[in-house]
This record gives sequence, C-alpha cells and structure tokens, in this order.
Amino acid sequence: MKTVSAKPGTVERKWWLVDAEGQNLGRLASVIAETLSGKRSPWYTRHCDTGDFVVVLNAGKIAVTGNKLETKRYYRHSGYPGGLRSRTLAEQLERRPEEVLRAAVKGMLPKNRLGRQQLLKLKLYAGTEHPHQAQAPEPLRLTRKAEVPS
Repeated sequence: MKTVSAKPGTVERKWWLVDAEGQNLGRLASVIAETLSGKRSPWYTRHCDTGDFVVVLNAGKIAVTGNKLETKRYYRHSGYPGGLRSRTLAEQLERRPEEVLRAAVKGMLPKNRLGRQQLLKLKLYAGTEHPHQAQAPEPLRLTRKAEVPS
C-alpha cells in the first residue's frame, strides 16, 4: 500500500460559489476554510495547498446570533502610540462587509505561509455580481449530511 502525496501538478482546483445571505457567520466560515485548505478534496495533504477557489456573494448579508452586532468588536492598530481603533460588527458590516467574513475565515486557517496562500483563493463580494463567470463556479454544499428525499 502506497501513500499518495499531492504535488503541484496533480491537484485540479475547482471553483465553488456560495451565497452568504442568511447564513450563520461562524458555520459558513468553517465550511469555507475547510474548502480552501483542501480538506474536502481526496488529494488533501497537510503541508501542500490542495484547496479549491471559493467565490462568496452577498457577504454583507450574513447572519449572527445573539447580540453580536453590538458586542463583537474588530480591532486594528496604526502603529503609533494610542493608535488602537475598534469598530463593532454592525459598523464593520456597513463599511467593509467582505472583511468580516475574511477575518473569520483567516482565523480558521494556519498562521503561516500556507495559510496566507490559501486565503488568496477566497474571493468575496458584497453584492451578487462577480467577475469569475469564465471559471463556471458550482454551488458549494454547506452541509455534510446527505439530504433525505421528502
């Protein structure tokens, strides 16, 4: 029995399309991070980038539970003394809605060169239009369970 390891030429990347409208932020981010890292691929290899591309539409229309819109904060620092700034989730969704989902997915990827390389395959858009029609992205299944016919 041989162990098959992915090489740069062996992995065929697919393009997936996700509509984030009404989806829970954390649950959606975990599925996207799993897809970007390649864990849904039969070629998954820990130390190689075997993931697929993910195009997310309606990133500004994600859902959160509880009172996270007022209590969850996003911090950034200018590099100068006293330069710490913060915004609530509601303010961040209003100003830069794509960055909310990008930050959630980034936190679920490895904190090294591999994670940065995987994050580049994430394409986020606040609206329903995207320039990736030529790649013919397929809809990404967000649940793991097989759907039972009614």
